[in-house]
Amino acid sequence: MATRLSETPFVHETARVKDCTLGCYTEVQEHCRLSESTVGDYSYLMEHCAAYNTQIGKFSNIASFVRMNATNHPMDRATLHHFTYRADDYWDDAEPDHAFFEARKARKVIIGHDTWLGHGCTILPGVTVGNGSVVAAGAVVTKSVAPYTLVGGIAAEEIRPRFPAQIVNRLEALAWWNWDHQALRAALQDFRDLKVEAFLEKYGG
Repeated sequence: MATRLSETPFVHETARVKDCTLGCYTEVQEHCRLSESTVGDYSYLMEHCAAYNTQIGKFSNIASFVRMNATNHPMDRATLHHFTYRADDYWDDAEPDHAFFEARKARKVIIGHDTWLGHGCTILPGVTVGNGSVVAAGAVVTKSVAPYTLVGGIAAEEIRPRFPAQIVNRLEALAWWNWDHQALRAALQDFRDLKVEAFLEKYGG
C-alpha cells in the first residue's frame, strides 16, 4: 500500500537533492538527481529523473527518465571537454570558469502548473513548458511550449492544442492550482466527473 503524502516532501533514499526547494505533497522517487531547482506543491518526479536550474510548477506529473535543463558544452572552443570550465577538478592552481556557469544559470527551464512530461523526454536549456501542456514520451523540446499544448518528436513540434483558446484562457484565469488543500478535496468529485466546460461553469472560470 502506498504511503499517504503529506506537507513534508517525500524524497527516496536513493535520490540526490542539492540546493533545492520542495513544496508540500511532493515526491522525488528512486535515483533522481535534482540541483538548484524548485518543485511546486503536489508535483512528483518518477524514477531516474534529472533536473538542474529548473523551476517546476504545481501539480506537475513527471514520468521516469525525464531530463530537464540538459546542459550544453561550449561548441565555439577548441575543445568540448569540461576541463576548460571545471579546471579546478584537474589542477590545484586553476579556477573554474565562473562566466561559463553564470551563462548556464541564465538559461533556466520553467515547467508550468498541471503539466505532464512523458517518459524519457528531454527539456533543453531556456525552454518554458506552459501550464497544462503535455510533452510526449521521448520528445526533445528545444523551444518553448504554449499553455495547454501537446508536443512530441525530435525536435518537438506541436501536435495539437488540448482545448480551444477560450477554454485555455478560462483555465488560466481560474488557476485552480492555487486552491488550498481543503478546497481541492471539496472539488475532488467534480475534477473526476465533470468535463472541462462544466467544471469551468461551476467554479466560475
